[in-house]
Amino acid sequence: MMAFLESLNFWGWWLFALALFVIELLAPGVFFLWLGLAAVVVGFIVLLLPELGWQVDFAIFAVLSVISAVMGPRYWKPNAGENPDPTLNQRGSQYVGQVYTLETAIENGHGRVTVADGSWLVSGPDLPQGAKVRVVGVEGAKLKVESA
Repeated sequence: MMAFLESLNFWGWWLFALALFVIELLAPGVFFLWLGLAAVVVGFIVLLLPELGWQVDFAIFAVLSVISAVMGPRYWKPNAGENPDPTLNQRGSQYVGQVYTLETAIENGHGRVTVADGSWLVSGPDLPQGAKVRVVGVEGAKLKVESA
């Protein structure tokens, strides 16, 4: 085992990094990516300074692994920021501000409106069938409307 560790060169570190990247592909999360990047950096250090002992190489790998595992997620945040469509997966919210025709009259505050290929329950002031209504809000699976 000692002979193997003493003969570990930059190719060994890069193969180790490749193995960590493969594990990253197979395992959920982003932890092994940081370890793989640390191994790549150690491979370059061993390429430039081959006279370092294997103990120093592993110490550098340990330090770089901890630094990259702690600092990496802080600076690399996939899909961070605002969602380009704030109404995504909130179908009712997508209809706010739109005008539709009542499918059934609103009686006692409840009726129906046809939206695209579906029918939605609506709540609002009593209005006759065929009246135009504007969606002003969403309450659960019911659209809140007012006369347009």
